[in-house]
Amino acid sequence: MSSRKNSLTLEFPDNRLLAALSGPHAKHFARIEQKLDAVLDMRGNLVAVDGKERERAAAILRALYARLEAGESVTLAEVDAEIRFTDQARAHAPGAIKTASSRAVRPRSPAQAAYLDTMRQHPLTFGIGPAGTGKTYLAAAFAAHMLHEKRVDRLILSRPALEAGERLGFLPGDLKEKIDPYLRPLYDALFDVLGDGAGRLMEQGVIEVAPLAFMRGRTLSRAFVILDEAQNTTPAQMKMALTRLGEDSHMVVTGDPSQSDLPGGRAEGLNEALAFLEGVEGVGVSRFGEKDVVRHPLVARIVAAYNRHGKS
Repeated sequence: MSSRKNSLTLEFPDNRLLAALSGPHAKHFARIEQKLDAVLDMRGNLVAVDGKERERAAAILRALYARLEAGESVTLAEVDAEIRFTDQARAHAPGAIKTASSRAVRPRSPAQAAYLDTMRQHPLTFGIGPAGTGKTYLAAAFAAHMLHEKRVDRLILSRPALEAGERLGFLPGDLKEKIDPYLRPLYDALFDVLGDGAGRLMEQGVIEVAPLAFMRGRTLSRAFVILDEAQNTTPAQMKMALTRLGEDSHMVVTGDPSQSDLPGGRAEGLNEALAFLEGVEGVGVSRFGEKDVVRHPLVARIVAAYNRHGKS
């Protein structure tokens, strides 16, 4: 990197990676210019960075290029993630976690980085917040990381069998066929972080995806358990789930108290667990807000609009 007057010039030796850095039709550079007070000018393998936020823009470009050098892909989602990180003390955010021999997952916001830290430090973690903040996805990624590191022997992903606006009895097929569509988000997260290996591990019984009721009476040792959509648990179901933990096990409970499908829309099991357990040794709580949504930018605005009108 060289400095000339008020601009910065960054040199990127690999032209192929530089093309991926700028994105199709330079849309990655355009996004940085849109979000920051910075102007980017690429000539050959050099990128000149000017503007009041040139240092921040240069840091984003270096971080994205490092991802490409590590074999990761860069899309607008990664560009937005780096912009969010430079907003809040990027130096304190953990890096990628390895989920399989050729796969890694990075937190996409400071809140996700803090969530990862909480899961590292506590055998029981609650991830609380609106849809689109990566609560379930990052929990699945960290579970896969623990399995890859041989710190657990199996993964168990579960949801209470209560679904928005429908009842399982009205769906066609046997029990597995009724349940599988409802558990599909958990399957999707697993296959995304583990690749094709997820199917093999499920066949071997290393990974189990099942309704919450199937956990009753079990003791789960050396397992990583994810209880998703926990706002739909009753107090009895929540206590049953939390007391399944065995030796050397970890559990992550995710949910959005404002989205309960229980009668009256009250997330009784989740809210009670938070009230009773927050502050207990070994229990960590990570909370996300609308600003932490990492899906399409419109999702954050939708969540904010509903929150302003007091609607769940």
